[in-house]
Amino acid sequence: MTKESVPIRSICVYCGSQPGRDPSHIAAGRELGKAIAESGLRLVYGGGTKGIMGAVASGVLSNGGQVTGIIPEFLVDMEATRHSLGQLDELIITPDMHTRKHTMFERSDAFVALPGGIGTLEEIVEIMTWAQLGQHEKPMVFANVNGFWDPMMELIRHMNESGFIHTAHRVQPLVIDTVPEIIPAIRKQADEIRGSRSGAADVLAKL
Repeated sequence: MTKESVPIRSICVYCGSQPGRDPSHIAAGRELGKAIAESGLRLVYGGGTKGIMGAVASGVLSNGGQVTGIIPEFLVDMEATRHSLGQLDELIITPDMHTRKHTMFERSDAFVALPGGIGTLEEIVEIMTWAQLGQHEKPMVFANVNGFWDPMMELIRHMNESGFIHTAHRVQPLVIDTVPEIIPAIRKQADEIRGSRSGAADVLAKL
């Protein structure tokens, strides 16, 4: 892992391999995929071609974007079809979940969590944990479609108020309600981080 701040070139999206019961979740996945493609960014995701995962990838590919799918061998037939995987312009099959998550982290400049289940929650929380430990400064976003992540935000506030997040300044994910705001917000935060690092370097150079 590295704390180096770089321009945003790729966005990792965590989301459900199922469609869920709210049609707006699938729609948000397609909309985010389209926005990623139109912004000239690469999608990095878990390789699934079903559910919200499939919607995001389809949104990117149908708009001429680039997709890197990263999936462990044992999930290939559970979360995808081999034919659909063949449509990705880059496919990485890993031996296990740990390697998958680490590779997704290394390949990504920012992270977005769309609605999903326990796996989605575990993935974005791990990224937040690494930020809390000072291992990265990459933007993190909860795409709060129809208030999906409201209970999670309340839990984070509760943990912070209870004194269990001692470096809260490092755990500040963006919470964004509408898809069109996501990429501009990511770029704005990345610019602020680079500006802060540049300012600190200038101060040190004058000492």
